[in-house]
Amino acid sequence: MAIRAKQIFVNLPVQDLKKSAEFFTKVGFEFDTNFTDESATCMIIGENIYAMLLVEERFQSFISKKISNAADTTEVIVALSVDSREQVDVIVQAALDAGAKPSNEPQDHGFMYGWSFQDLDDHLWEVSYMDLSAFPSE
Repeated sequence: MAIRAKQIFVNLPVQDLKKSAEFFTKVGFEFDTNFTDESATCMIIGENIYAMLLVEERFQSFISKKISNAADTTEVIVALSVDSREQVDVIVQAALDAGAKPSNEPQDHGFMYGWSFQDLDDHLWEVSYMDLSAFPSE
């Protein structure tokens, strides 16, 4: 039997919860106040897709390993698929305007277009659009 999850919660450690929430609000995301307190907030990414932004102490309470330093190492890229090339540009430009660092230049592969940034805590975010009708066929 194939596994089919009903929701996804990506948990990310942050140094300053207020600054992170302000940053992602400027990018255009909203938050679920039902899952928000002084040490965590639930960012709504899409239908049944969420990022839990947790202050590092709270994040550490869930793990027995050290929190990796995202400025030095990368364990994950949060990749979001959107409806258009224009939406890719709007989201990434909003992130850059809100204080994100560029990660890569825009990548145009014809059928797929993407651009990426690093948030205030150096987590990598990739935003992409894929046009399957333009996918190269053999």
